[in-house]
Amino acid sequence: MFIGHEKDIEKIGFDGDNIKGVIKQSLIGPDQGWDGYIMRVFTVEESGFTPRHSHPWPHINYVISGKGTLYLSGKEYEISAGSIAYVPNNTAHQFMANKGETIKFICIVPEEGDK
Repeated sequence: MFIGHEKDIEKIGFDGDNIKGVIKQSLIGPDQGWDGYIMRVFTVEESGFTPRHSHPWPHINYVISGKGTLYLSGKEYEISAGSIAYVPNNTAHQFMANKGETIKFICIVPEEGDK
């Protein structure tokens, strides 16, 4: 059993050539008793973006707050609080925050997806 709070989870920031203003928190996974999966929260700051990439595992996403765009398999989709998305394995994707917005979303991946 595990009980905690997001505010107490380590924040790991990312900025670089293909990523801007992204913070990751790994909330629940094997260390908390959930074997095989990891639930993370990502915060993408105003005008920030995750890398456009693909990988061999799928993931599911739920937008907690903010507005932005999800690039998925060649198309762009507007996302906002309450939006959900399933990203299949080996599918190009990217999250982008709108100007004046910060996106916060849950992302659940198999354990190998959080390295």
